[in-house]
Amino acid sequence: MHRLELITSRTKTTLDDEFIRILRRPLGWLIWIGGLWLVHLVVATHLSDTQNQKIPEILFVSVLFIATYILYRAAPLLGELLAGLAAKTETELDDLLVPYFPKLFQIAAILIAAIKASEIVLGSSAGALIGLLGGAGVALGLLLKDIVYDWFSTVIIYADGLYKPGDVIVLDGVSGRVKILSIGLRSTRLLITEWGYIKKLPNSQMIAGIFASWSDQAGDTVEWGINLTLKIDGISSQQTRRICQAIKENVSSIDGLHKDKILVVFSSLEQNARVIKIRVFVIEPKLYYDVQSNLNLAVLEILEQEEIDQLYVSLRKELNWWSEISMN
Repeated sequence: MHRLELITSRTKTTLDDEFIRILRRPLGWLIWIGGLWLVHLVVATHLSDTQNQKIPEILFVSVLFIATYILYRAAPLLGELLAGLAAKTETELDDLLVPYFPKLFQIAAILIAAIKASEIVLGSSAGALIGLLGGAGVALGLLLKDIVYDWFSTVIIYADGLYKPGDVIVLDGVSGRVKILSIGLRSTRLLITEWGYIKKLPNSQMIAGIFASWSDQAGDTVEWGINLTLKIDGISSQQTRRICQAIKENVSSIDGLHKDKILVVFSSLEQNARVIKIRVFVIEPKLYYDVQSNLNLAVLEILEQEEIDQLYVSLRKELNWWSEISMN
């Protein structure tokens, strides 16, 4: 032990020094067990068959309990070692799971010791106990199925790269844009940008509720789309052409827009209305609302210049209702 301490003292990390300190007492126990095993080998010919069968079993169980003791004590060190390894990987899933590994190691050590102790105390009935514990585990799993589903959903989120902290998404059932703040083992913290409050959603809902992501794009520049539809009644083809051309010219001067991705098109006729669709892309997320406001103001200015004071008016005809009124 003294030589091992001298070797570990020359390293930069302190994990090996702490591990040697944990090993000091269990190693002494293992040396005692090794000595007893050698004694058994020497006197085995003078012992009965029952004694030759029981002594190795007792020594094996003793070694197993010592190993579980070492695992229990060294669990925090193993957690730190895994944390160092996880820091060198590109994925973030292992970073999320690493804090739980020390507890898992300790629980595993306790379970191994408990199962082996039940075999010694209960003998043949230990199998029934293990089966009972297994059944209880299945029942508990059914009760906690939603939690387990959230855990597996977290794995899916990281494995498929559905989203990451900092992404802005559209979420089913939530109005406006949603920003991802952090991803936990069971839930994701969201910032609802329209109202400015923070909300937590289970990861199982997140993998099923996302239908758009502004941050998940193939290009180097993240673009935020704005779509606007104009329906104007009773204007001529020349006036429609002038409005479309004026919108193209005025919109291109708005700061924060992708200049090469401005679409203004006379798309269709809807009853007496001329339908004009406008689509632009914002390249600076912080300018999204400013660009949206400037776009609407630019369109209003063009409509004022063309002396258009009303847009599309929908007239609903209900002949049956009028006929009933006339008959009465």
